[in-house]
Amino acid sequence: MLNRQGRPTAPGLASVSAHETFTGNKALLQEEPLLFEIGRYDVTGVDLDEPQGFTPRLGGLERSDGIGLPGLSEPETMRHFVRLSQKNYGIDTGLFPLGSCTMKHNPRLNERMARLPGFADVHPLQPQSTVQGALELMNELGRWLTELTGMPAVALSPKAGAHGELCGMMAIKAAIEAKGEGATRRTVLVPDSAHGTNPATAALIQFDVKPVPVREDGTVDPEAVRALAGPDTAAIMLTNPNTCGLFEKDVAKIAEIIHAAGGYFYCDGANYNAIVGKARPGDLGVDAMHINLHKTFSTPHGGGGPGSGPVVLSERLAAFAPVPFVRTDAAGFALVEDEEGTEAFGRITAFHGQTGMYVRALSYMLSHGADGCRQASEDAVLNANYVRARLADLMSLPFGNRPCMHEVLFDDAWLKDTGVSTLDFAKAMIDEGYHPMTVYFPLVVHGAMLVEPTESESRASLDLFIATLRDLAMAAKRGDAARFTGAPYLAPRRRLDETRAARSPVLRWTPPAPVQEAAE
Repeated sequence: MLNRQGRPTAPGLASVSAHETFTGNKALLQEEPLLFEIGRYDVTGVDLDEPQGFTPRLGGLERSDGIGLPGLSEPETMRHFVRLSQKNYGIDTGLFPLGSCTMKHNPRLNERMARLPGFADVHPLQPQSTVQGALELMNELGRWLTELTGMPAVALSPKAGAHGELCGMMAIKAAIEAKGEGATRRTVLVPDSAHGTNPATAALIQFDVKPVPVREDGTVDPEAVRALAGPDTAAIMLTNPNTCGLFEKDVAKIAEIIHAAGGYFYCDGANYNAIVGKARPGDLGVDAMHINLHKTFSTPHGGGGPGSGPVVLSERLAAFAPVPFVRTDAAGFALVEDEEGTEAFGRITAFHGQTGMYVRALSYMLSHGADGCRQASEDAVLNANYVRARLADLMSLPFGNRPCMHEVLFDDAWLKDTGVSTLDFAKAMIDEGYHPMTVYFPLVVHGAMLVEPTESESRASLDLFIATLRDLAMAAKRGDAARFTGAPYLAPRRRLDETRAARSPVLRWTPPAPVQEAAE
């Protein structure tokens, strides 16, 4: 069976992949053992002199034996890590449709700017007089963020989205305590459509979390908020656009209700990429919102970092922003490090932040301009709606076939009686050369499939992606379950037992037991 390029489809390729080779390699797909399996503990690719004698200062806690790291020559090391990289999927290899993650193209101009001397080698303990350029860049980045959001203040130091949430909620808690209401305002309202880190953040700093149900159209009903808000309300944490890919059309009314109750409005800004230059959160009544520079403003992320999550703050919270922060005076730019004499709630991180992330984000902003940032949001929304419109006849939309924001949400109702699950469908996408979309999130939708194509993708790129999903959907509906339930067939590794891996993770490699040879 051939696809439209005349190549064998997955079942045919599966038989090809089953062909065994002596090396375990399959042409350019190199089989690579673990580093611990191929390395030798008695060699290294670097010659080091024997250290001179010294007196340890670790109080008896120094290592008493070898560190146990395998040694490789330089060519072996290069081959090992290059082969590993060839097994990876990234935004530079294909469309990355992870909903709620905004995996967009990272312009190489940004990387070049981040490597400029004075940015690439800046150290957090340098005298401030020697880093005036870096401080000026941070000040300018802050100006862009406050202008785009309509908020008067910004804290740049948080390292990621969840860290930014913590910063914003700590500022809210400090403001409540400054008014002497710390003992009574203990409740944070969190809609069911919020990001999962929202209730975790509130609980971490000893707030009580109260869920807010979403209505049938996937948005929050202001009357449901009114019924829950009261003198004990500290804040609401609302994601807008929400994780269903929808704009909360009653957001201003919700803010009004929370403010009337004496609380604060925290907006999760993870989906800010949909509204940059289109709507200013400050105009909607938001008091605090984190912004993922590594998502909205196109800096590389994934695999644990790097990240950056500045928090913009309203007039009500500006004074409680953490140290350090940039201040200008006649002598130039200064980094305020000491919280004494301020109302800052303290320090959220040891040092200010990640300079490289600031440089990349500002480079993105300056190269796009305000109109370009707005167009990026418009294109992101356009692309998501294009995907929605082209798949709506085959894949079910839980909230109806109506316009979405920058991501489109499908559920698994269309897979009923096919024998194929959301997970099976996602695994089959790997065989087609695509990273799966976000699955089983948000939790308010059964078998969720959340697709975010971003503004980076061309019409041709989207057309191929859509055609692939249509082919998979039609295969599932005509009963070709084997194409899905065993997938992926063509990846370097077959499907894992993910439940077992989560419950019984193997975090340390141990050498296999020696095989006993039979006596001759």
